[in-house]
Amino acid sequence: MTRCDADVESQPGSFEEYAEAHETAGFTDWLRERAQPEWSDATSHRFTRELGTDDLDDEVFRRYLVQDYAFVGTLVGVFGHAVGDAPTMESKSRLVDFLGTLTADENDYFERSFEALDVPEAEYADSELTHETQAFEDLLERAAREGGYAETLAVLLPAEWIYLEWANTVEGESPSRFYLAEWIDLHANEGFETFVSWLRDELDQEGEAASPRRRRRIERFFRRTVSLEIAFFETAYDPDGAMDVEGGEK
Repeated sequence: MTRCDADVESQPGSFEEYAEAHETAGFTDWLRERAQPEWSDATSHRFTRELGTDDLDDEVFRRYLVQDYAFVGTLVGVFGHAVGDAPTMESKSRLVDFLGTLTADENDYFERSFEALDVPEAEYADSELTHETQAFEDLLERAAREGGYAETLAVLLPAEWIYLEWANTVEGESPSRFYLAEWIDLHANEGFETFVSWLRDELDQEGEAASPRRRRRIERFFRRTVSLEIAFFETAYDPDGAMDVEGGEK
C-alpha cells in the first residue's frame, strides 16, 4: 500500500460520521483531518522551520515576500467580498477589523522589509506572478465569485489558520533579522489567534447547516488551499520548478 492509499484510508469519511465519533469536534476539525497529510506538510514546512531558526536564505525570503505582497492584494479583495456576504453585522464588523490589519500593520511591515532586502518599489508594486501565486489568486476569486459565504471562508480560513499553526510552533525562536522575527510575531499573537478562532466558528456554523453536497464543495476549496500553501512555500526555493497546481478541482 502506498502512502497516498494509506492516507486516504485513514481520513475520516463524511462529516456526519466524523461528528458521531468525535462529540466535541466541529466542521473545521473534520476539514483539517480531510486535508491530511498536506495540512501537516504545510504547517511544518522547511520554509517555516528555517524561518524560525534564522537559517532561511535572504533570497528565498525575498522571493516569497514579493509574491506574498501581490497575493495580499487579492486577499483584501476577497475579504471585502466576504464582508458583503456575511450574514450578520457582527460578522461584517469582525472582517472589516481584520481588513484594517492587512492594509495597515502588514503593509507597513512589507515596506520596511522590502527596503531592508533591497527590493525596489518597481519590483514589488508590479511583480511578475509565479504560476503558484496565480493559481492561488484564481482560487480566491473563484470561491468569492462562484460560491457563497461558506465557500469564501473555506479558502480564507486555511490561508490564515496554517500561518497561526506554524507561527505558534516557532514562536519561541528569535531570528536576528527583524523581517523574520516580525513575520512570526504578526501571526503568533492573541489577536490573530482570536480572529482565526472566530473564522473557525463561522465556518463551523455554515458547514453544520450545509447539505452533504455543499459540504464536499467546501471541503474541496479547503483542501485546495492547503495544497497551494505548500506550493507557495516550495516556489520560494525553486521559482522555475513549478509544482502541479493545475490538476484537481479548485
